[in-house]
Amino acid sequence: MNIVLCGFMGAGKTVVGKELSKVMGRKFVDTDELVEQKTGMSVPAIFAARGEDYFRELEFEACKEVAKMKNVVVSTGGGAMTFERNVKAVKEGSKVIFLDASFDVICDRVGNGASRPLFKSRENAKKLFDERRVKYLAAADYVVDGNISARKVAVFISEIVK
Repeated sequence: MNIVLCGFMGAGKTVVGKELSKVMGRKFVDTDELVEQKTGMSVPAIFAARGEDYFRELEFEACKEVAKMKNVVVSTGGGAMTFERNVKAVKEGSKVIFLDASFDVICDRVGNGASRPLFKSRENAKKLFDERRVKYLAAADYVVDGNISARKVAVFISEIVK
């Protein structure tokens, strides 16, 4: 069974995912990294050059690729689990964990958001956060506190998915 982490940008999906993969002795996979490897471009560069729709198609392909893997820890991009087709793609053979971090904690982690295409405006980011949170909750098999340390979250997740 795969463990798929979802949550808003800055919720700790990558940091927790890497920690969880160590705790559980599993391979770590990041859907954004899969997209970057395939295209040879960073996510912000893809957004700038080709737009969000193009990126979302690549992200869907990455979700389908992850679904074929076994016993991996997966970090998804902030928007991935807000699309039903991506949720359906990864759900079979996976447990989806929502890292529920507060908007204030996320702002502290993301900083000015220069490297985050959808975080350019704090006001728009808050609106997006509120919209996406509902979708993360709908996609999740488990909801965990994303405000605490990555190590504590990883250990907690390893215990609940046993």
